[in-house]
Amino acid sequence: MAKIKRNNFLDTVDEVFTDATKQGVLHLYADGDVFTGRKISIKEKLLFHFGTTGYLGLEQDERLKKAAAEAIFRYGTQFPLSKTYISHHLYRSLEDKVTQMYGHPIIITKNSSLGHIGVIPSAVSDRDAIVLDHQVHWSVQSAAKTLKTRSVPIEMIRHNNLEMLEDKIKKLSTKHKRIWYMADGLYSMYGDEAPVLELMALSNKYPQLHFYFDDVHGMSWTGKNGTGFVMSKLHELPEHILLFGTLSKTFGASGSVLVCSNKKMYSKIKTFGGPLTFSAQLEPASVAAAIASADIHLSEEIYTLQDELRERINLFNSLLETTQLPLIDKNNSPVFYIGTGMPITGYNLVNRLMKEGFFVNLGIFPAVPVKNTGIRITISRHNQPEEIKALVQAMEYHYPKALEDTYTSHDTICRVFNLPVKELGTSLENQAHGLKIQFEKSIMKIDRNEWNTLFGDRGVFDWDGLRFLEKTFSKNEKAEENWNFYYFIIKDQMDRPILATFFTYALWKEDMLAPRSVSEKIETIRLKDPYHMTSYMLSMGSLFSEGEHLYLDKSHPLWHHGMHQLLDELEKLEGQLNPSMVIFRDFEKEEVLNEFFHNHGFFKVSMPESCTINNLDWKNTDGYLNTLSPKSRRHFKKDIAPFEDHFTINILDKITYEQIDMFYALFEQVRKNNLGLNTFGFPKKLLQHMSDDHSWEFIVLNLNGVHTMDKKAIPVGVMFCYKNKGNTYVPAFVGMDYKYAHKHQVYRQLLYQTVKRAGETGLQTIDFGMTAGFEKKKIGATVTEKMAYIQTKDNFSLELMEMMDNTK
Repeated sequence: MAKIKRNNFLDTVDEVFTDATKQGVLHLYADGDVFTGRKISIKEKLLFHFGTTGYLGLEQDERLKKAAAEAIFRYGTQFPLSKTYISHHLYRSLEDKVTQMYGHPIIITKNSSLGHIGVIPSAVSDRDAIVLDHQVHWSVQSAAKTLKTRSVPIEMIRHNNLEMLEDKIKKLSTKHKRIWYMADGLYSMYGDEAPVLELMALSNKYPQLHFYFDDVHGMSWTGKNGTGFVMSKLHELPEHILLFGTLSKTFGASGSVLVCSNKKMYSKIKTFGGPLTFSAQLEPASVAAAIASADIHLSEEIYTLQDELRERINLFNSLLETTQLPLIDKNNSPVFYIGTGMPITGYNLVNRLMKEGFFVNLGIFPAVPVKNTGIRITISRHNQPEEIKALVQAMEYHYPKALEDTYTSHDTICRVFNLPVKELGTSLENQAHGLKIQFEKSIMKIDRNEWNTLFGDRGVFDWDGLRFLEKTFSKNEKAEENWNFYYFIIKDQMDRPILATFFTYALWKEDMLAPRSVSEKIETIRLKDPYHMTSYMLSMGSLFSEGEHLYLDKSHPLWHHGMHQLLDELEKLEGQLNPSMVIFRDFEKEEVLNEFFHNHGFFKVSMPESCTINNLDWKNTDGYLNTLSPKSRRHFKKDIAPFEDHFTINILDKITYEQIDMFYALFEQVRKNNLGLNTFGFPKKLLQHMSDDHSWEFIVLNLNGVHTMDKKAIPVGVMFCYKNKGNTYVPAFVGMDYKYAHKHQVYRQLLYQTVKRAGETGLQTIDFGMTAGFEKKKIGATVTEKMAYIQTKDNFSLELMEMMDNTK
């Protein structure tokens, strides 16, 4: 397995969002001349609006609109001065009223994102540490990351996992003054809550624990004076808590508010807070609207509004209870999430509901894992009981149809979200369309000729290669050296293969795909805990093999059904094995499969380029050089040819026990020095099995004694090469002695000797695999971009490693 390149997170988001936009559920424009909040017009179709975050409907309140309009005519569209110098005079009234709401000092910010960027670096000192809840809002995470430049440690815990939080506190408490736990009060996707009271009890146990709550989605619809979910639990704000509320969303205006009861910290933040100091202030219209809303929040009317919303929330909850719809988290917030699993099912259901006259949001990556896509429904005071009932009826009708359209099942969605399975009464399983599937757990159960017809020329996974791998990676002492193999061949009614592949279930280091800097940090932890951040993966191919692991006849009219059948079988395996990731890998760029995988809950990552040489039709060195570009010929004459006589070259098909030890040590040197590809080691018996197998041979570079420290010839490089049934030469792995590697150009010499050996033996192709594409291109290889598609149970490990990467 070669190192998957560091993937650009934004590229992945761009691809997911682009697919959603093509499906007509993202980047839409509202149209029409009037917007009332109850309905929204999209593509000239008027829809009941179940996607707002204005839960109380205050953005349509006549008092707010009148105040905003009057402010524009009296003061203009903006007040173009920094608040550090002078605030618009309406600000004093707003600050007084919001302070009265909370009963504590407040700071008004332009919006919550800028507020976090301003407050977090001011509040968190260099002696502090930060622990992020995995699902805390992106704006908080982004602001916290800026402190990595000040060497403030930033840790992450799984969502609402207090046991994990306590472990982090114990770890950090001896070296840091304060430990800031940053979380949302109410989470914006599933509508679930932070365990505020349990967190307070934990802070009583650990006085160093401080809290930073982003409660913008808990604002206005609950709490005294509409001060939000967190305040509804606390009633009073302790000094070790910083709280963010909002003047937008449910409040009905614009801006955000920081509440801080610690006078010293409040003064520090207010005096200088980055964008709080230099950014433009709220427009007069926004301030005036916020004042009008604050007056409502300070009156008894706010409780009437909250009660009216609560009636609608209770109605929606009661209606959902009578259905089989997969509600992810039952609570009393205005946010509801109905799981669809795959993005394509989410697209289908959203579009069906829009045709029925209802607008709902799509919850999609990166807000949720790709396979945890769903529809996010928000209830507001705009929604009337009759349309709430109609929405539930429409979802009940269209949910099973969306599942049928997209080849998924209710059971699948329940398993994805860890919900109890409720029988729908109708089978939604994928129809096989007469396809036959052969599923085996050993290559020995599969016809040799049939498998080699499909895969004989692909890497180390012809029939004999897989028998070799099964033998090597079984009955070993270490967990990571034992793999399960799963083979799939799907045929049509005429017994013609449409699809074939194999998967392995194995223990991986989760940082195998991470930058070297991240792996270095994790490896220091593994000195005491060898299995830290490791988990089982279900991957196409294996950690040993590279190449096109999927045979797919896209000329066959049923190939889509074959792929769906494969996903169904993998889902069954997932249920048995519970891997943390499912991986399809080693694909070239291709739009059709790219769209298929994205729609079915996988996101794309770039892999290293694949390298092959297909032209071995030459008789000698001059003939070989004539196949190279002028630049590559110069490279050969400068960096390869002058060093060839430094070595004695041996081609071995059998090796001794002593050589096994030596070659294994050279292989381990490469593995341990290559944290860019951070894998577990292979069992030493691998080399004995290679020696026993006629398909393997070893190209050994023995450095002549004149160049060694003790003046004795020693092996300093070895290439482990496989000859498959398709006349392809596969240099699968390399071992080197790093004491001599650079000075004597050992790696380049191994590459050249591999090309030379393949040409001498009359083979047709060299499959150089992945990594070191630049070096392999210089010796004549063709370089091809490769992709993998990954489906995760959650984003925690990936986001944790992103947080650990100090290069970002």
